[in-house]
Amino acid sequence: QVQLVESGGGLVQPGGSLRLSCSASGSTSRFDLLGWYRQAPGKQREFLARIHIQGVTIYASSVKGRFTISRDNAKNTLYLEINTLKPEDTAVYYCYGQMGSQDYWGQGTQLTVSS
Repeated sequence: QVQLVESGGGLVQPGGSLRLSCSASGSTSRFDLLGWYRQAPGKQREFLARIHIQGVTIYASSVKGRFTISRDNAKNTLYLEINTLKPEDTAVYYCYGQMGSQDYWGQGTQLTVSS
């Protein structure tokens, strides 16, 4: 059974940086692509970034330059680094993976940006 488990969220001050992690059961190289979404209170889930099996990365225009997605296949872990955190980054962050026609989602990790 494929599982994705996010971690690294919490309470962070504006202007800071944070790295979220997503651990996969089994090798991350099995996934055709891996990515991150977030959902803020009262809003729809929003695409942030994805990384394809070949290493190609795609970002939402709203986060490009401030968010960095990466993958460590040796550790079976996907990362999302967020710089210059803003209060509007407050949301539940989800990782997902696509394997063939199947999509897999983690349970999410809460990030709150507040002073």
